[in-house]
Amino acid sequence: MLRFLQTLDRRWIFLAMGLAVALPILFEARFPEKPTAVAERAFNTINNLPDGSRVLLSFDFDPASEPELGPMATSLVRHCALRGYSMYFITLWPFGPQMIADKIREVLKEDFPHLVEGVDWVNLGFQAGNEAVMQQAKSDFLRTFPRDVRGISVTQIPMMSGIRTTRDFACLIAVSAGYPGGKEWVQYVVTPERGSATPLKAVVGCTGVQTPQLFPYYPGQLDGLIGAIKGAAEYETLVNDKVEKLNPGAPIPPK
Repeated sequence: MLRFLQTLDRRWIFLAMGLAVALPILFEARFPEKPTAVAERAFNTINNLPDGSRVLLSFDFDPASEPELGPMATSLVRHCALRGYSMYFITLWPFGPQMIADKIREVLKEDFPHLVEGVDWVNLGFQAGNEAVMQQAKSDFLRTFPRDVRGISVTQIPMMSGIRTTRDFACLIAVSAGYPGGKEWVQYVVTPERGSATPLKAVVGCTGVQTPQLFPYYPGQLDGLIGAIKGAAEYETLVNDKVEKLNPGAPIPPK
């Protein structure tokens, strides 16, 4: 067998690999995805938030990691929209605004056109400063993000009323490809508030490389962890089975 493999024309190997990839796509083969307990806990953390909750979504990734993190970002935004949460988008990465804009266009504007910018969701864009931004947002969120991407002052945006610090959000959802990202959000924002009466819940979706760095924080400081494309597939399955089927594309009732 070894001698056969050594003399085998490599073009047969390329053909076999091409068929292995092409056939499932051509025949639309679907393989069942069984969510793990980790994915279910992340899903339950978000799904069980009170109606009308304010959710802070930090998209700290770029086009290089979009193939791995884009699917989970899509599912997370869709889940929040289906549950009727108020969504506040921010990023600490220079290319993050593009990632936010893509998900707003692909999910909110296409599937939930009844949701109104400034009332149901707001894009507060990018701020440079890494951990310094996190620290300032923890004590003065409006000063940290004074305007949305349209240049409108947060004092003129209806859904910003009542927001003063990160404690005013029910949950932080960070989609993270590295530094600064999920780990820093846990260290500088989530952990210091764990002893409060109403601690900030936190769910992080991250790349496969970053997942081992965040597991020590789960399930202590982290309420949920979505690891790489496998975790994204599990989370998407949960959203489709437990949320989408109960409310298939129906408009969320007005607040």
